[in-house]
Amino acid sequence: MVLAACGGGSEENSSSGTSGGGGASKTLVVDAVFSLKSADPAHNYEPTGQIVARALYSTLVTFAGDDLTKVVPDLASSWTTSEDGKTYTFTLNPAAKFSDGTPVTSADVVFSLNRVANVKGNPSFLMDGLTVSAPDATTVVVESATVDSAVLGKLANPSLGILNSAKAKAAGATDAADAATTDTAEQALNSESMGSGPYTLASLDLTTEVDFEINADYWGATKPTYTKVVLRNVDAAQQKNNVVTGQSQLALDLSPDQVKDLSGGEVVSNSVPSQYTFYLFTNANPEINQWTANRDFEDAIRYGIDYQSLLELAGEGSRQAAGMIPVQLAGALPDSDSITRDVEKAKASLAASGYDGSPVQVSYPSDLTQNGVSFTDMATRIQANLKEVGINVELQGAPITTVLDLARGGKQQIGLWLWGPDFPDASNYLAFGPGGVVGGKRVNWQPGSDPTIEALMAKALETTDADERVAVYQDYQRELNKGPVMSLIQPAQVFLAASSLKGLTYNLVWTVNLGELS
Repeated sequence: MVLAACGGGSEENSSSGTSGGGGASKTLVVDAVFSLKSADPAHNYEPTGQIVARALYSTLVTFAGDDLTKVVPDLASSWTTSEDGKTYTFTLNPAAKFSDGTPVTSADVVFSLNRVANVKGNPSFLMDGLTVSAPDATTVVVESATVDSAVLGKLANPSLGILNSAKAKAAGATDAADAATTDTAEQALNSESMGSGPYTLASLDLTTEVDFEINADYWGATKPTYTKVVLRNVDAAQQKNNVVTGQSQLALDLSPDQVKDLSGGEVVSNSVPSQYTFYLFTNANPEINQWTANRDFEDAIRYGIDYQSLLELAGEGSRQAAGMIPVQLAGALPDSDSITRDVEKAKASLAASGYDGSPVQVSYPSDLTQNGVSFTDMATRIQANLKEVGINVELQGAPITTVLDLARGGKQQIGLWLWGPDFPDASNYLAFGPGGVVGGKRVNWQPGSDPTIEALMAKALETTDADERVAVYQDYQRELNKGPVMSLIQPAQVFLAASSLKGLTYNLVWTVNLGELS
């Protein structure tokens, strides 16, 4: 998805002057509903935090625009992978330097990655099984305990952004094994960035606003256009008005309905499938519910759901999820693999199950709306769909904390949820197979219950060839589509922007790259 229009930056929020790089001063204002806990990469793993970290910190590798199928250089100009697929050797770009002008070295990379691992913050899991070393000043070696084709995708996460280690240590940072209790740099990193990204941190308030200033000596190929960027925490209902009236240039949290009447003139909108996949599962444990554990009953639900009606609910830009892996990632299934509603087939499967008409519970977080889609509305629609094929559904909406406890305990009869990837790689979705974090613990789909799909899961982890991985993950999802986990839709990510804004693409990990906007 690209939004592009002729013209320069917004006149409403631009002012003449001289930037650090010698150009005219321009300010960009972006509105978002904040999910932000820190500007310290080792503690930052929330959606807004990823926007912030992407602007402040460079990573070893990255993704270009919205293409998550191919890793491209960032601090590392090149890399090689060992024959056994466990060792990655990176050569740093000699042009790379921090915002204070000092060069980025392999010691900075080792320090930063080990710090993330040892601080034990939310993103620490990205370093699980990885060790980092620096044989010389420009070479970094990352070794994986097992073959892990997701290593490069993980290293592209902004939470693995590279710090200026000298400045960070002076501020109390440490990469020692006890960093979880001895590292004291977070407060300093919330007031001053220490990275090599296109922007530096001017000020941060975790609840109201983050201000960025241009890194005038940014070393990367794409130089930032705006001399100042203001990222504001604004209620979704107000974001539309702000863009329309020129008080901001970009809104990130609107629903398809909010922008359906806006087109042309001073604003432009676009809607694309978001990173999230809504899904439903039937509990495979007959002790939880005898019907949901029945494979014919599973099929009755699978073919009884009216997926098109769910798309209508989600609005323009949403997509039926042909599989759990979102369309942006390598390994996603094409639309042709989508399940089609078949009422007669659903009724036949229901009859084969011996279902006696007793109610089955669908539980869901009633207080959660994602990308304009209310879980309550979706559950209500599914209830109506299944009633048409003869299934008696009882809705059990509750606050997310309550339902999450049920899910983690494997006690939902039928669960309605969504999933967003922790890093841009299809291996995230192995969680849904037998024995996985979701498939095993929530669905009670135990290891050994489906040898075919489990063989594909094992093969997916071992396969390193890009084309072969795509094929294996697609086969995995086709088998997944026969089981108790049913992918539903990807809701729309909606952007509303000033028509003058250029270079906007949706990235599944960091939503938007402020350094690419012009």
